[in-house]
Amino acid sequence: MRRNLVAVLGTLSSLVLLLLYPTSHNAPVSTGSAAGSGASSGGAASAGAASGASTASTATSGTGSTGTKTYTGTEAQTQWGIVQVRITVKGGKVTTSAAVQYPNDNGHSQGINSYALPILAQQVVKAQSASIDGVSGATVTSNGYKESLQAALDAAHLN
Repeated sequence: MRRNLVAVLGTLSSLVLLLLYPTSHNAPVSTGSAAGSGASSGGAASAGAASGASTASTATSGTGSTGTKTYTGTEAQTQWGIVQVRITVKGGKVTTSAAVQYPNDNGHSQGINSYALPILAQQVVKAQSASIDGVSGATVTSNGYKESLQAALDAAHLN
């Protein structure tokens, strides 16, 4: 009887601790790599919408040595963290788009974003605007991406 009671209490304690474990801290991670590479890997699904609030000052620009300019959009605050996009423009056309900040603090966010960000980057280059489809299952990331992208396009005087 006593052994059963200890086993039940141990199981309940473990279950309570598991349910109380925080799975996201909403801490954005800056990265300048693979987000806009165009390669995609397997991902997970997410639902929801961006909060609509954006932070940071204005988009910034810099001139590259090949006549290209880069523009970084404002930080878009989503329910899962910050999404921020940088575009490269040459001859009035967007040649690349990449997320420089995005939620990446847990396996779920990493899976979604490793799948969604390359697709979003491809959509931007194809559309040459913020009128992109987004990625099904990554609604929050897609909305934040579009918001920051629009600020970068505005700074580049495109659209």
